[in-house]
Amino acid sequence: MSSYPPFSPGQARAARLRIGLTPEQVVAAMAQLGVHRPVEALLAWEAGTAPPSEAELFALADALWSPVPELMDLRPRSLREHRLARQFTAERLARRLGMHPQDYVRAEQEHHWTGTDRQTLLLADALGLEPEELRRVIDRSGELDVRLRQAVEGRWKQYTAPLARLVGAPERDVASALRTLHREYAKFEERYLGHLVARSDHARLKEIASERAAWLAALPDRFLHLAGRSPRP
Repeated sequence: MSSYPPFSPGQARAARLRIGLTPEQVVAAMAQLGVHRPVEALLAWEAGTAPPSEAELFALADALWSPVPELMDLRPRSLREHRLARQFTAERLARRLGMHPQDYVRAEQEHHWTGTDRQTLLLADALGLEPEELRRVIDRSGELDVRLRQAVEGRWKQYTAPLARLVGAPERDVASALRTLHREYAKFEERYLGHLVARSDHARLKEIASERAAWLAALPDRFLHLAGRSPRP
């Protein structure tokens, strides 16, 4: 991972011109924020010959009255990009989450979240993440899929609380969703066993198995919709 944040020279220059500031005025405003840089540094950023550091990016965004994602010219998707968008340093965010900074930085670098449930909730709050964004950012889609399959195949009630914490939904909504999904899955099992007992032809059994596989593949999205945490039908 680069030590420099994503940065768009063109967007930075456009933002400065839009509010009518000279390079001298921008660096003066940055100095008032505690980041002292020469005019040459700003010109190098705008020319694309040198990138700003995270601290410089945050100060530049404030000086230009511009959101950080606009200067990065992207929609935040990764954990690091969401952190930058909220103008957190890694150390400051780690402290807010109650994590050791090295553990947090490792999570960004490896794209694998290892925080506790409480730290996950604090992360969503600090970065303003919606449940679907949170699921994508912390790379827990695999965990969601595993727990959902266990729930629909067994005693779903014991998975209500863990899944509610995982996706940030009320337990009553998660319970209602799991109840519905458990019944839907049971119907696949009944159909399959019924045709198996009736010694239906192999093609019919294969068709039911294929339908069940497709249903399982769509299970996470179906669950999130039923739990009120996804716009997908």
